[in-house]
Amino acid sequence: MTLVDTIRNTFVPIHREGWPFIAAFGVAAVLLGLFSTSLFWIGLILTAWCAYFFRDPQRVTPVDDRLVVSPADGVISAVGPAVPPRELGLGGAEMTRISVFMNVFSCHVNRAPVRGRIVKIEHRPGKFLSADLDKASAENERNGLVIESPNGLVAAVQIAGLVARRIVCWVEPGVSVGIGERFGLIRFGSRVDVFLPRSAALRVAVGQVAVAGETVLAEFDAAAGATPLVRVS
Repeated sequence: MTLVDTIRNTFVPIHREGWPFIAAFGVAAVLLGLFSTSLFWIGLILTAWCAYFFRDPQRVTPVDDRLVVSPADGVISAVGPAVPPRELGLGGAEMTRISVFMNVFSCHVNRAPVRGRIVKIEHRPGKFLSADLDKASAENERNGLVIESPNGLVAAVQIAGLVARRIVCWVEPGVSVGIGERFGLIRFGSRVDVFLPRSAALRVAVGQVAVAGETVLAEFDAAAGATPLVRVS
């Protein structure tokens, strides 16, 4: 590893969505310090955690239309057949669902699981149950994207959690996204579900740790050849 790589891995960029929160934590730490040194250090630790939470590292993404990569950092919490949310318009038949649970220490920048054109985005209000519960898919606040990929329609659903109160999505219907490209962010603990055609061959299992934009979740036409890698900034 070169010195440049070491510096890049140590000082990870912070996403612009996080700066207002980091500033607020920092101001609070200073104000608390006027009353207690101990409270100042607690506030400083929380400020550092906030900066860590909103980190936005570069990722090396496999560029291959056969692959589906993880849209989030976290633990694979569910894998199996499930009916996609009704508002996405994907019908009532079961698709393959892969759920990635993010805790408060995960990087929360979300990335496109496949290359394609966004044909639909739907937001639904709901509850704020713990995102690792299976019923959170149906009952929690969520924002779903449907992507027209070379292998059919693929959906990525951002789901708010027990602590998360804000889902951010900065893409719009009609635009094209590349695999591993950033499309949104969820603040403070949450989950992302990916819905795939049943023809996709699974490449992960429950309990596995996933890295957004890098970990391969599933593969179409698995017999076809090698995969080049590219860095996604």
